[in-house]
Amino acid sequence: DVLPSPDGPVPSVSITEIRQYLRAQDIPFHDGYSCLHTPSLFIGDCGDQPLSANAPFTLFIDKTTGSFLCTATLAEGTWQDFQANVEMRLRGISPIPPASSEEMEEEMRQTREDARCIWERALPLWELLDEKETKETKALFGISQVTDATLKRFGVRYLRTARSLVFPWFNPQDGTLKGLKLMRVERKGGTVTYVEETLPRFDSYRNLFGLPLIGRRDTELVLTGWELDALALHQAAGVASLALPRGASCLPPTLLPYLEQFKRITLWLGEDLRSWEAAKLFARKLSLKRCSLVRPGNLQPRPLEALNQGLNVTKILRSALLASHKSIVSFRQLREEVFGEMVNTEQVSGVKWARFPELNKLLKGHRRGELTIFTGPTGSGKTTFISEYALDLCMQGVCTLWGSFEINNVRLAKIMLTQFAGRRLEDQLELYDEWADRFEELPLYFMTFHGQQNIKTVIDTMQHAVYMYDITHVVVDNLQFMMGHEHLSMDR
Repeated sequence: DVLPSPDGPVPSVSITEIRQYLRAQDIPFHDGYSCLHTPSLFIGDCGDQPLSANAPFTLFIDKTTGSFLCTATLAEGTWQDFQANVEMRLRGISPIPPASSEEMEEEMRQTREDARCIWERALPLWELLDEKETKETKALFGISQVTDATLKRFGVRYLRTARSLVFPWFNPQDGTLKGLKLMRVERKGGTVTYVEETLPRFDSYRNLFGLPLIGRRDTELVLTGWELDALALHQAAGVASLALPRGASCLPPTLLPYLEQFKRITLWLGEDLRSWEAAKLFARKLSLKRCSLVRPGNLQPRPLEALNQGLNVTKILRSALLASHKSIVSFRQLREEVFGEMVNTEQVSGVKWARFPELNKLLKGHRRGELTIFTGPTGSGKTTFISEYALDLCMQGVCTLWGSFEINNVRLAKIMLTQFAGRRLEDQLELYDEWADRFEELPLYFMTFHGQQNIKTVIDTMQHAVYMYDITHVVVDNLQFMMGHEHLSMDR
């Protein structure tokens, strides 16, 4: 995925400008947590009549980016699209939601068709051939304690041919099937890994799993990083719970409107420190004042594990820490965090490189908020090494942004794809699509700048990427090209 091209970067808009525009156009609005709420332009009659404050406020404008989503019609677009639609309405023309390209529409139709075929072949777990198969399947996924009633409520099925659990993504408007997530178990030695596959792929899969079960009057929510955790939470504590589409790696801003109705959100994303860091990051997006966080620990594992161990899930939820802390704290408030760091010394050291054990000894792993500088003469292999180094982390789910100012993105992507596949794909072109599909699934983004750049533009693009894609690792290659060769003063 490529972030804004230099010839047409997305113009940034401030919340003040958005409010001023809405007032000037007589559009009523409420101030929400992450969004402004207004009546929808896409419902009812057009014309120069002002939007009624009595109409349902189903259109949400992101306070950070100005992008909008109407939850009633699923129309979405940029701030510029919103303004264009307001102008059309004033001229008596029915606003038209920004359209996708025909190619994308066709791809979405095909995806829905593929998802429908898989869904129809999948069976509810309690309808398998015999009780033995059901028990074995539930044991394989660690959900022996999850009841059939819970699985039925969330619509979970099992695809025998792929030995995968199937989680549906239903359209919140009409209940039609929009996509699926398939999850299977792989065992290597003593370790168990869960392999996930989504339809549609990666960035277009925006399913807040469990959303159709949320009532209009629900004001409290537990947000998890895994579908099975959402099941466990609902069963063990009877709470409204949702699972993020890509776990603790990312909270896409397009999902924020669906979370606006909740006065209190508890984030319980997992059992490791990466989940804890992600929860703190997401709480800032959701508004700190309404968020609480469940701190990972031995007595507070992930929700499914808590259910399996017979722990009191309600008690764990009650002990969640408020995300918004005051500016001054005592050691008493830090005590648990300090203990957590001592218990989890390995995790505190950051995400370890799988391919570079020697590097782990030096740097202890990739940690947020640290700057690492690699130097070496031209042609010594800095870019080749850094692309391998970044790819290693990216394959472990670290959301990565590349700013390559020296070589273009096509060449860089070719290097990384070759490293990812571990073979020369030029000699085996028939394998290209298979590896490219797998490579596309990585949380990897590229800035489209090349050569000398205005540093403010670059920083703005990085900040935009952090908000939109929850980037936690930025690579700049290289500093001279970004700054320009002349006037390399100390200040710059």
